[in-house]
Amino acid sequence: MTDTPVADSLKSNALPVTATIGALGVVYGDIGTSPLYALKEAAKAAAHGGPLTSDAILGVASLILWALILIISIKYALLIMRADNRGEGGIVALLALLSARNAQPGTWRAQLLIVGLVGAALLYGDGAITPAISVLSAIEGLKVDAPSLTPVVVPLTVVILIGLFLMQKQGTGFIGQIFGPVMLGWFAILAALGIHGIIKAPAVLAALSPLYAFDFLIHEDFHISFAILGAAFLAVTGGEAMYADMGHFGRVPIRLAWFTVALPALVLNYFGQAALLVTDPTAIDNPFYQLAPDWVQYPLVAFAALATVIASQAIISGVFSLTQQSIQLGFLPRMHIKHTTSHAIGQIYVPLVNWLLAAATLGAVIGFGTSDALAGAYGIAVSLLMAITTLLAALVAIQWGYSPLIVVAVNGFFLVIDCIFFAANSTKLFEGGWFPLLLATVVAFLMLTWRSGVRLVERARGSLRQPEEDLIETAISKCHARLSGTAIFLASAPNGVPLALTQFVKHNHCLHQRVVLVTVLIEESPRVADEERAEVIEIIPGITRVILHYGFMQYPTIYAGLVLACNQGKLPGIDLTDITYYIGRETIIPREDIPGMSLWRESLFAFLQRNAERTAAFFDVPARQVVEFGTEIEI
Repeated sequence: MTDTPVADSLKSNALPVTATIGALGVVYGDIGTSPLYALKEAAKAAAHGGPLTSDAILGVASLILWALILIISIKYALLIMRADNRGEGGIVALLALLSARNAQPGTWRAQLLIVGLVGAALLYGDGAITPAISVLSAIEGLKVDAPSLTPVVVPLTVVILIGLFLMQKQGTGFIGQIFGPVMLGWFAILAALGIHGIIKAPAVLAALSPLYAFDFLIHEDFHISFAILGAAFLAVTGGEAMYADMGHFGRVPIRLAWFTVALPALVLNYFGQAALLVTDPTAIDNPFYQLAPDWVQYPLVAFAALATVIASQAIISGVFSLTQQSIQLGFLPRMHIKHTTSHAIGQIYVPLVNWLLAAATLGAVIGFGTSDALAGAYGIAVSLLMAITTLLAALVAIQWGYSPLIVVAVNGFFLVIDCIFFAANSTKLFEGGWFPLLLATVVAFLMLTWRSGVRLVERARGSLRQPEEDLIETAISKCHARLSGTAIFLASAPNGVPLALTQFVKHNHCLHQRVVLVTVLIEESPRVADEERAEVIEIIPGITRVILHYGFMQYPTIYAGLVLACNQGKLPGIDLTDITYYIGRETIIPREDIPGMSLWRESLFAFLQRNAERTAAFFDVPARQVVEFGTEIEI
């Protein structure tokens, strides 16, 4: 998961307590619903088809506890959250800190970019699996009290998920307001159920010792131990949201929510389920629901369904946000992004991504059919993402001047743990683990193809682009006339002459009385302050260059940027309602005889470029004031 638009709307007026409660819903929605399936899958792996022994149950409970402590409490909460980019976290923030975006091909930073893009792509695989397994495992609670309802589980799950994806275009701000309170209630239920189970078998508390986990694993066969580790890892999936959503809530509220509410509730529930299995091993089919009294089964299913919808909404919103950041940093083609509310810019809806994600999620539910089957597909993408995050955070720490020996020792220890869990989850590859990896591979390939294609196009533009000196000479001596009014030409680079302006002068042999060259630059920081937004450079009287600086968490609106520059007195005398915007519309021509990508990848890039969002629409340029000039670019 990554930075979520829902969190943006919660942050605007958040007090520390409000932010802490909000973090429970947005940050811990995913990991908070893991008790529905995590211990069940780990216990089944420990039983490996035979009877479930008390030692196996205690070993599994101990393993889950210490996975939560080592991976979530120590690695993420105390270590990884220190590697922030001006308060922001996540894969994109790490790549920005390492300046990998503009790395030259063949350098180590360029290799980091590939690794980082793979990590970002893994979030898309996670985004498809999380709603599927979460909602499906909640609805499966119906089978505990009424096995005859088994045939309706998948159809009901599909209906809920379709409703969830249909709702995205309406905006999710109203749901965001109930995220925290609902999840606070959910964690209270987890804790109450856990205490109810522990009271019946308090001996389960012996599993607090890590020796139970260690002894259990080393005395099992190698392949069984790996299967148990892979299943136990399900208990920590979703923990990466702590780092990704740090910018929305801050370190203190996220840590406070974890250590005071989420962690105690999760541990109590897992130990309560373990206590139930100690007294009744036959409850292994669904220990979470069988932990509850019969009279509360149906209300619990309804509450679990609501909690899993919230967890799903958080990750869907996170995928939207990741897509927007990736587009702005040049990792994905421009897409139509709809702002679903006028008072919170973070509330966005990306139609193409929404329906592709819906297709993948519904395909997972229908194709796998049960949460047990989906558990085989879940975990492998998240474990690899966690390993990549640990590696990138270590490089950031070294870049910041921390002792390489200490960084290697500390991050290396956690990287070994991440790699062990990834290896354990890799055993699920043919049980469904291929599904999120396939999704991630497709997305990563598209990202790398787009990134390489953008470089080739910029190289071609550079060979066609006139230097500023030519523009000055043209304006002074070669233009037969100067048209009244102001013209704005969008430029892809902060130097040279935009191709659209070259085309205009070539065909019309004139210039406007005032020409403004506008370039949007996305910086490596998440946000740029308003006072630093517009950089204005006068080339000669009547010709001005404006560079609009935006952070990768901000939406790059040209019109709003120019309004701000005018209000700040940087562009005096310009009436933005009475100007014309000239924009180049490029057609990509793949050429086999020009060095670059293979012809089929260049053709794929050309297809993506043709279907990308129009420049004017993406940068919010007033449509009635736009004139486009066509240009062919050979790559």
